[in-house]
Amino acid sequence: MNFKLLALLCAGIIAGTKPVYSQSLKISENKRFFTDQNGQPFFWLADTGWLLFNRLTREEADRYLADRQQKGFNVVQVMVVQALRTVNVYGDSALTNHDLGIPKVTEGSAFENQEQYDYWDHIDYIVGKAAEKGIQIGMVPIWGNAVKNGKTSAAQAKAYAQFLARRYRDRPNIVWINGGDIQGDVVPEVWEAIGSTLRAEDPNHLITFHPFGRMQSSKWFHDRLWLDFNMFQSGHRTYAQDNDPKDLRYGEDNWRYVEADYARTPVKPVLDGEPSYENIWHGLHDKTLPVWTADDVRRYAYWSVFAGACGFTYGNNGVMQMRYARDPKLPSWEEAIDDPGAGQMMHLKKLMLSKPYFERVPDQSLIAENGERYDRLLATRGKDYALIYTWNGRDMKIRMGKIGGAEVQASWYDPRTGQTRILGKIENKGIKTFNPPGEVRNGNDWVLVLEK
Repeated sequence: MNFKLLALLCAGIIAGTKPVYSQSLKISENKRFFTDQNGQPFFWLADTGWLLFNRLTREEADRYLADRQQKGFNVVQVMVVQALRTVNVYGDSALTNHDLGIPKVTEGSAFENQEQYDYWDHIDYIVGKAAEKGIQIGMVPIWGNAVKNGKTSAAQAKAYAQFLARRYRDRPNIVWINGGDIQGDVVPEVWEAIGSTLRAEDPNHLITFHPFGRMQSSKWFHDRLWLDFNMFQSGHRTYAQDNDPKDLRYGEDNWRYVEADYARTPVKPVLDGEPSYENIWHGLHDKTLPVWTADDVRRYAYWSVFAGACGFTYGNNGVMQMRYARDPKLPSWEEAIDDPGAGQMMHLKKLMLSKPYFERVPDQSLIAENGERYDRLLATRGKDYALIYTWNGRDMKIRMGKIGGAEVQASWYDPRTGQTRILGKIENKGIKTFNPPGEVRNGNDWVLVLEK
């Protein structure tokens, strides 16, 4: 059966919309943030659509990208090749004879012709649709598990990276994400070959590295010229589970990774590229444990951004694997895209872009009395504004006078809804106590907003 022709007939003629077209990202002048080509702020709000390229049809990819655009996402992180045997939904192999150095490419690209439309044409289509919707594609060339078995050489990796760079360097909406859930010192020659080759062949797109859980790219590659910004994976474990002495043992404190990278030189942007996914089990694999919720997702997001991160990557258990509706107990990706955490992420992006962006710095000196774990407050500010986040709605003792003005306008920002409650004007000196709305409990999170 010609599955491509069938998919085309089922899809019908889809009415076009006016293209948005994304632009290549740049590093801001102060080296802390991203900008677009015009120097305007770009707050990285990504979704982990890891298996987008090989699990979804064109029609399904259109639906997924439209949903993520509507919810404010401007990046999707995707595996280009998950394994050396990777085959997409249309039955097309990514590689010839499972050799990373020889991508399987056919002549022509017509979707109606099954012999022409290959694995790479399908990626081209999705990348183009994402560009129309203003979405960057964070492309992971080859996932770590497909490399650490030793079946891929540095020479093969170099040839593959050359192929990728030459095929996509003229696309505006590409960010390269080297690695893929792996330590940088595992088959390091492959990651060095990919990173350095991408940089040589494609100088206009940003490059980072996606590391193993509870690790950060800076551990191995901070000084590399090919690494433009740092990415860490805070992972999926609880405080109690993060007890491996080989790890940093930050538990759920993903803000600690940001603090560490923020202090490094040379200065580079940093973000959490994989925190706990919404609706995945604590620790990832034990299905007898509770799942992470939208409340937890917000905590990871605000903690890391207020600590100085240039954005945040959201993840959902059903969406990241593009799960189909086979198990009635588990939602499909089409259901999971509407989980509450995904819709709430846009409120963080909206808040950060509502203030003078490039002057923002983390500043814990605003907090007169802080706590540990879920009692932790995180603060960030500009010249004339300050934002302080609580995850459980406990009282905040704030050291005033850190921003301009004899008085400040105070308000509460709701991370669940994006709505604001005005408190009024407050004298801008001394230590003031603020009592967030509602009872003290995990998930009753608020942002205290102080403005000149």
